[in-house]
Amino acid sequence: MSDLIQYFREKQMKQSSEQVMKGRCPYCSMQCSMELIEEHIIERKRFKVKPNKQDPTSEGRLCIKGLQAHQHAINTERVKYPLLKIDGEWVRISWELALEMIAEKFSSLQQEYGHHSIGVYGGGSLTNEEAYLLGKFARVGLQTKYIDYNGRFCMSAAASAANATFGIDRGMTNGLTEIQDAKCIILAGTNIAECQPTIMPYFRKAKKNGAFIIAIDPRETATTKMTDLHIKVKPGTDANLAMGLLKVLVDERYCDETFIAERTKNFDEVKQQISSISLTEIANHCGISKEEIMEAARQYGKAETGMIFTARGVEQHTNGYETVRHFLNIVLATGKIGRHACGYGAITGQGNGQGGREHGQKADQLPGYRSIENDEDRKYVASVWEVDEADLPRKGVSAYELIEKIDEEEVKALFLMGSNPVVSSPNAIFVEKALEKLNFLVVVDMFVSETARMADLILPTTSYLEDEGTMTNLEGRVVYRHAERKAPKEVKHDWEILCELAKVLGKEEKFNYQNVEEIFNELRKASKGGIADYYGITYERVKDGGVFWPCPKEGHPGTTRLFEKSFHTKDGLAEFNVNKKLKEKEKITEEFPLILTTGRLMEHYLTGVQTRRSQELFERSKQPYVEIHPETAKDYGIEDDMLVRIESKRGSVLVKSKFTDRIRRDTLFVPFHWGDFQCINRVTNPALDPVCRMPEFKVSYVNINPNQLIKAKIEADKQSVVI
Repeated sequence: MSDLIQYFREKQMKQSSEQVMKGRCPYCSMQCSMELIEEHIIERKRFKVKPNKQDPTSEGRLCIKGLQAHQHAINTERVKYPLLKIDGEWVRISWELALEMIAEKFSSLQQEYGHHSIGVYGGGSLTNEEAYLLGKFARVGLQTKYIDYNGRFCMSAAASAANATFGIDRGMTNGLTEIQDAKCIILAGTNIAECQPTIMPYFRKAKKNGAFIIAIDPRETATTKMTDLHIKVKPGTDANLAMGLLKVLVDERYCDETFIAERTKNFDEVKQQISSISLTEIANHCGISKEEIMEAARQYGKAETGMIFTARGVEQHTNGYETVRHFLNIVLATGKIGRHACGYGAITGQGNGQGGREHGQKADQLPGYRSIENDEDRKYVASVWEVDEADLPRKGVSAYELIEKIDEEEVKALFLMGSNPVVSSPNAIFVEKALEKLNFLVVVDMFVSETARMADLILPTTSYLEDEGTMTNLEGRVVYRHAERKAPKEVKHDWEILCELAKVLGKEEKFNYQNVEEIFNELRKASKGGIADYYGITYERVKDGGVFWPCPKEGHPGTTRLFEKSFHTKDGLAEFNVNKKLKEKEKITEEFPLILTTGRLMEHYLTGVQTRRSQELFERSKQPYVEIHPETAKDYGIEDDMLVRIESKRGSVLVKSKFTDRIRRDTLFVPFHWGDFQCINRVTNPALDPVCRMPEFKVSYVNINPNQLIKAKIEADKQSVVI
């Protein structure tokens, strides 16, 4: 018997194998690294995930999304070959035919309607190389001005505010390790415990070291539980709150007068402006107490070191740019920047939201954070690309405005890579109707997303386990992403798709790359001397733990902490912001009396196209819900776990109710990871910030009612009860 057992064991060992692959989580901006162990035991596969203990950013941590990320990469629903829609059905075609069709359609449309009749829409999860190449493809391959990306909905308010204040936009001005030494931390509109969980230990260390932590959020969250002071501000009033904080700092003499005099400008105008502000009026407007404002300002003002972090809660508004600048006023007034444990951080949302906007996906930007409207910038990049500067288009429009151009039929075809605007855009019903007007829609994706369903042609792309390249995390650290898993046979990398498409368009000589490193080296050259200068970051250095930008020359150590001696403005001075009063684009009415705000859940990422295809994550969170205060629910005849209808001027959705006393009574919260009739962006407000063109995601005025069919059934059941 023992001989027989030994025989089967030896046979099993011969039929078993193990592959260990290095990788990097594809989701949030922490970009945590890991090892994926793929075990083959006879005919079964088993996967194990181990965090990388040497990762300088995550310090060996992974959240639930990172631990389960591989599940979407092996999901059987993956698109594995080009799909053409014929009579409403998907038909498998060859790559040769797919590329020829795109070339023929794009060329004929541009011949008839001009270069700008083709639009390009990118994503914040593309690698640096692919984001760079997509921008180059739009401007050189297609010569269209119409390119933007979904990062417009993520970082545009913070980016534009940082550029105006500091002269440079890098998500964090300091490395993450400095957080632990900050004695006061303000978290404005950020729920890091659920959105970037692996960053939390840095804040816990600060707390242990005696930091006073303040959260500004209309909801109680896993993040606010950690804080010493939670200011439950009314959504959309954060700018006023920031002005109130600054007033206290000025009136009670917490400002660093030496720093202000030597390193800033415009403070006198700001000081004069806030002198007439009433703290009581601000408190009433924000729906909080005056004492909370004073306590927060005093704690931050008296602290020797301090940091402020903002995220989408204060940024996704029509005054998002102004709001962030008000928080930066607080940083400048107290001189808490440019030194250890003193600085500002915009918590980047998407995996490569930072790098994705630096190298050419935004409508007004060229690689290296250069301006497409600046003649010197245009000439330099044109020389790198070996094209005539006059042939480069000028700036286009923002992501939502690109959809409007489609609706107006100015844009006839769209090439979409790494995004799902039917779910991620505000006023989603309008977006879907606009896309229906396209003559031709090409979507590059791993799955048939809600947007891909509308496509004429879907091109399959590789997953994070298969697609090598560099990413730039929330610190500004450029890191390397291994890709050691073999891609399905007919699936191509995004950069390969762009190169092959350029070839059939007759632009092969401008896109003749053999590997990712060649693209990165051209990116380095194109960024040289720009705001986001990657020139000194070689591929070898990136593989060895990563490098902070700016890094202007080889051998330069990279810049971990910004602004130690001067800012990146022409005169080296940071600029205080004098408020420009903005009128509300929408107001509460009797018909729409509640405030809707949206956000993320721990289990999901963006529009959920990937995370909803990870079985473990889907099982934890299968459908959206609306958080509603029990007293508010009572006013509207709503019971817990009831299907309800949320409606605005733009549309409606159906979700289940979820009672919680952790939210303001005038506010509803719905996560945005689902599509179709559960897509909360069918309701949200498309009004845009006048500076950065960020949509007003976080404040939409709505009503809420029980679903009529369910309500009727409840009433019928009540009538049938025999007493």
